[in-house]
Amino acid sequence: MSKKILGKTAIITGATSGIGKATALRFADEGADLVLTGRRSSLGSAVEAECRQKGVRCVFVETDHTKPEECQRVVDIALKEFNRIDILFNNAGIVTKGTADTTPEEVWMDTLNINVTAVWRMCKLVIPQMKKQGKGVIVNNGSDWSVVAGKNAFPYIMSKGAVGMMTKAMALDYAREGIRVNAVCPGDTFVDRWIEKGYFEGSDPVTMEEAIKESSEYIPMGRFGKPEEIANAVLFLASDESTFVTGHLLLVDGGNTAQ
Repeated sequence: MSKKILGKTAIITGATSGIGKATALRFADEGADLVLTGRRSSLGSAVEAECRQKGVRCVFVETDHTKPEECQRVVDIALKEFNRIDILFNNAGIVTKGTADTTPEEVWMDTLNINVTAVWRMCKLVIPQMKKQGKGVIVNNGSDWSVVAGKNAFPYIMSKGAVGMMTKAMALDYAREGIRVNAVCPGDTFVDRWIEKGYFEGSDPVTMEEAIKESSEYIPMGRFGKPEEIANAVLFLASDESTFVTGHLLLVDGGNTAQ
């Protein structure tokens, strides 16, 4: 590997599986020291061990990002262990379904708390350190639904639309302070939860065959994205290969939003 982020310290939220795990391993390949978060400690510890095997320093912190004190603990640990924060990848999130009139209050609040408020909270906590350093990079995990809408996923689409505008607003606020803020916007990506829980929280599980068949019918490239493909896009936004890129929503969706 070319060690594109050698010596950098990165926080990756929701790093126990899927896009978060793939990004953690990609960043480790490229030389970054890591602070990983997630709710599933056994999976998180396994990812931590994989990253350490690649020769970087890595700490997993079991975290519920809906709790302000736990977000603060993550940042405190990052500074204690590595004395700096160069990259934040806000990946943790949930996928929810429903329309405006069928979405329960609880689902609305849960979606807002983890997909929007927790993203803002982590940014709020790391930006002072990035200002002190004179530079830093934030990458938020949006969605192709940050720029277009769909059916029966109202709370999720609302939250990812908010992430898109949050990204642009922060990019403008901190552009003169050396802090770049962008979002990666994946289309449907083949991660564990698609098989375990179906397309949305609470929906029925699907088989791999069913998922592949459906994707081939509506995605122009005829397949789901791979977590590693999204991780490559995150690496681009986090590295010095994108030093003149800020406020950008990078679509990685197999052509879905081009239709």
